[in-house]
Amino acid sequence: MNILQISSAGSIGGGERHLLDLVSGLVHRGQSVDLAVRPLSPLRSHLSTFPVTRLHLLPLRNAMDLSSALALRRLVRERSIDIVHAHLARDYPLAAFAVRGSANAKLILTRHVLFRLSRFNRLTFGRAAYAIAVSEAVRQGLLAQRIISDERIRVIHNGVDLDRFARPDRIDSLQLAHKQLGVGPDTLLVGSVGSLVPLKGHEDFILAAFVVAKTMPNVHFVIVGDEPPGDEYTFNSLNRLIDQLSLSGRVHLLRLVPDVAPWLRAFDLFVSASHSESFGLAIVEAMAAGCPVVATDTEGAREILADGSNGKLTPIGDVPGLVSSISTLLAGSALRQRMGVAAQRVARERFKVERMVEQTEQLFQEALDHKAG
Repeated sequence: MNILQISSAGSIGGGERHLLDLVSGLVHRGQSVDLAVRPLSPLRSHLSTFPVTRLHLLPLRNAMDLSSALALRRLVRERSIDIVHAHLARDYPLAAFAVRGSANAKLILTRHVLFRLSRFNRLTFGRAAYAIAVSEAVRQGLLAQRIISDERIRVIHNGVDLDRFARPDRIDSLQLAHKQLGVGPDTLLVGSVGSLVPLKGHEDFILAAFVVAKTMPNVHFVIVGDEPPGDEYTFNSLNRLIDQLSLSGRVHLLRLVPDVAPWLRAFDLFVSASHSESFGLAIVEAMAAGCPVVATDTEGAREILADGSNGKLTPIGDVPGLVSSISTLLAGSALRQRMGVAAQRVARERFKVERMVEQTEQLFQEALDHKAG
């Protein structure tokens, strides 16, 4: 089938990593994929092997960008597109316009977040063959807004490339991490990965680090993440907090990291202090790396982790709870080992990228078969 993927993303987050894996997987399975992105899209640096003739650079300014909508409609016609698939709310109307008037193309919309949609999107979802929810929590959110009927929603959890996060070369990753941070070989690393926005709870993570660092001098804390384009407020705010707490030598804030996999392999413990997660791709990536996880009890984390088995859940915003869970796992290497093994097993059983790609491809085919029927 001929598939057009659309993304106006200006930064790389969980939804964008999902899109990159999906495109790669669909191409590997023999599907014809075109991709429409902005000229300065950060996705382009991850598409070095993607055919230039299949990559279309469009403004994709906003939901009312008529020139981009017309260009997408031309693409649908010229490429004989069967499926138009959009991932961001501002791209949904453009994708809906692109299929309008086509006798064959079907619209698929993936919802990656829990934020409420505007009334304008009711019309857009009315044109969609199916909506993909990346978690049950997202599905329930769509139903609560009465924006699309239940029979037209499919829950397809994000998947990860398990081989990319496997730990056979953990020693190399650990040595590189220790060298980059300037710490000794006996140092334990507690890490967090996520966009530098308040919603990710990095401030809570730093406050917890302040308490843990007092009693565990061999522990260092690492935050890996980028801020949205043109917005350095959270980055600067976090740096000020680190300085105020005299943690500049113990908490390391890393930006512009091209690949988080080596860091996840190096971490002794992964922490997600997020205030809201629709799914929690970074949590699954840490699990795939065999890293034990402490996470706040968000909607997404609750679908991934079984408290006390393959991870630890703490109440959202509860810094003492984070301190307790982090300290318990750091004090027990056997517990970390057991929980890391269990986490990796769950990742392999439930969150393979191949499963995600296959289920998405099947849904595309279902949409086309439904039309034919």
